[in-house]
Amino acid sequence: MKQSFNPGAMLCPVPAVMVTCGEGEEKNIITIAWTGIINSNPPMTYVSVRPSRHSHAIIEKTGEFVINLTTEQLAFATDYCGVKSGRDVDKFKEMKLTPVRGTVVKCPLIDESPVNLECKVTEVKRFGTHDMFIAEIVAMHANDEIIDDKGKIDLAKAGLVSYIHGEYFAVKRAPLGKFGYSIMKPKTKKRINKEKHAERVEKNRSKRAEDKKKGR
Repeated sequence: MKQSFNPGAMLCPVPAVMVTCGEGEEKNIITIAWTGIINSNPPMTYVSVRPSRHSHAIIEKTGEFVINLTTEQLAFATDYCGVKSGRDVDKFKEMKLTPVRGTVVKCPLIDESPVNLECKVTEVKRFGTHDMFIAEIVAMHANDEIIDDKGKIDLAKAGLVSYIHGEYFAVKRAPLGKFGYSIMKPKTKKRINKEKHAERVEKNRSKRAEDKKKGR
């Protein structure tokens, strides 16, 4: 049995991100849940913002913003930046967040965020409650600690946060499988499991060597 409800914004989970905009004294942070990827090449994204929000006018004027992924450690700041207005407070100062200059856009990145996406607005779609700023991702940055030995970004190490119907949730569960695992050939699965086993063995060996070195 199912119960029927009126149509609503019940697509969950969604990212909880801090979006930075403006520069100098005008710089601001707004927390956004209505965001996502809409194209691969060129990489395109969007943020939907209420016209009444302080950041709306800044993004509309400058045509740029930065999406900063959030973590468990940033959850408090993420919530604060979503309920407080940049008209009244300096959110960087209040939340002790570090602004870092981007490489393409003029608005700052949040240094404490593990991944930052610099974005240039290409189009604005106006809807009933929100305006959607469609943008191209023109630069991307990731903290050293989430980059693995092969130079790839390992988001499992980031401790990311999602948003589900008014609440923040830590993304903690182990991956259920990689894209395409449902049709993976047995030979490929065996090779991948072998590689994972070798990685675990190497990590354990390195840990034992480190412990021995420290005299544990």
